[in-house]
Amino acid sequence: MVQSVAVIGAGLSGLSCIKTCLEEGLQPTCFESSCDIGGVWRYKEEFEPDRANIYQTVVINSSKEMMAYSDFPPPAELPNNMHHSEVLGYLRLYAEHFKLLPHIHFKTAVQKVRQTPDFALTGQWEVDTEKQNGQKETHVFDAVIVCTGHFTHPHFPLKDFPGIENFEGRYFHSWEYRNTNGMEGKTVVVIGIGNSGGDIAVDISRVAEKVYVSSRSGAWVLGRVGPGGLPFDISFSRMDQIWGSFFPTRVTKNVEKMLNAHFDHTLYGLQPTHHFFARIPVVNDELPARILSGRIRVKPKVKEFSGSSVVFDDGTIIDKVDVVIFATGYNYNFPFLPPELQNKSGYRLRLYRHIIPPSLAHPTLAVVGLINALGSVNPMSEMQGRWATRVFKGRLNKSVCMSTYDSVEYLNPLYVFFVPYLDSLAKEVGVLPNFLWLFLTDPRLAMQVLFGPCTPYQYRLTGPGRWSGARQAILSQWERMYEPFKTRVVPEPEKKNKFKLKVSVILPGTVLLCFILYKRQLLPKLSLM
Repeated sequence: MVQSVAVIGAGLSGLSCIKTCLEEGLQPTCFESSCDIGGVWRYKEEFEPDRANIYQTVVINSSKEMMAYSDFPPPAELPNNMHHSEVLGYLRLYAEHFKLLPHIHFKTAVQKVRQTPDFALTGQWEVDTEKQNGQKETHVFDAVIVCTGHFTHPHFPLKDFPGIENFEGRYFHSWEYRNTNGMEGKTVVVIGIGNSGGDIAVDISRVAEKVYVSSRSGAWVLGRVGPGGLPFDISFSRMDQIWGSFFPTRVTKNVEKMLNAHFDHTLYGLQPTHHFFARIPVVNDELPARILSGRIRVKPKVKEFSGSSVVFDDGTIIDKVDVVIFATGYNYNFPFLPPELQNKSGYRLRLYRHIIPPSLAHPTLAVVGLINALGSVNPMSEMQGRWATRVFKGRLNKSVCMSTYDSVEYLNPLYVFFVPYLDSLAKEVGVLPNFLWLFLTDPRLAMQVLFGPCTPYQYRLTGPGRWSGARQAILSQWERMYEPFKTRVVPEPEKKNKFKLKVSVILPGTVLLCFILYKRQLLPKLSLM
């Protein structure tokens, strides 16, 4: 019987895993190599090897309601898209509210995780740790959760760039970037058009002489500001997901048409070779405006370096380049894990459900947060932790847990579809809302759940870990979104309340539609009954 659990890392995922362990009656011990919580969201003035780093201007891409912990709504006064310092403040509130700090051993690095000699019988693990004062210890745990993230080891493919070894300027990976100091009046080339590359290019363009962004395949770019000025990510509902599953091609074309209506990606040199849902888009409100004003210029793939010049695939050359920044992503490395658990498909770990290595005789080790989606990582990592602890406790169906090793996805991409992935785990944990029952018993809540944003509170309405405040958190989420805007209140003209009319017209038809689709087994993921 699993009781003691080692949690490695006290960042966003580690904190929720500590809390989830406590919910399940487990005894968590968290090892954090630094002196504080927060992980990637703790800004560091100096480089700290093997730790995630962020730059001074980072603002979270997901809105506060979409990235919230499922039973801890963020304070209403916080901005919808928080600065990294405000994200860290929210994490501190969460840790203090649920009394997580006593379970964390700070300045304690995990050196090695290995199976005990009797692992085949017990499923236990030996964990070697070392404190900053040099003190070493070996602990035995019934289970281990790895929450160290995947932004710690920069991917630096210099071999793909001939002549870089003789480049006369300065070059470094985006992992090292902190602020614009030293970039004033420089000519800068940023290689890579992911979220970091876009952010850094925009940041530097305010002080540099010239900024160029090099991209091999382009990118879809969307802003944080959505319809009506509210966060873009709250504009997608469960009903959108349903229609998207029926008409994926049409939905994809409509999204791409909408983005090109905002600015023509082909005209701006950003038109990608892939469709919108194939990869994570770039979330950046300012990039189009910086291109429009000429402060940033988009270039194709870098062919080679020659002295202080950069040569591109199209034959164009930029001379007298001062700085090159490689925004080329990260490798995923867990040096403390046994080699046999680090078998990869390409550069990706083999993990069933993106959580548990399939080769284990006992499913008592989980990797949480090694995932990406068009949506916040936080709700996914929290749900992964809830799923993993249920596996540890043997509370998931045995056939679900053990048959995973026969049906494992050996090509295990980090990218998943946000709501379907959450729902699939939630269904197995037993916390997926019963949508038809909601429409019959609480129509007001049902309308918000199906037609409103898919906020994490929905996974606390029922089942293990049910939270009595979940309903109110959902019904009040719009108030928390609007609150930060109330710095200058402008009177609105009086409007008639059409909500009752909309409910009376839409609700019966929606219930009937859901029931018909369910009976025809076209909504298997919704688990209506």
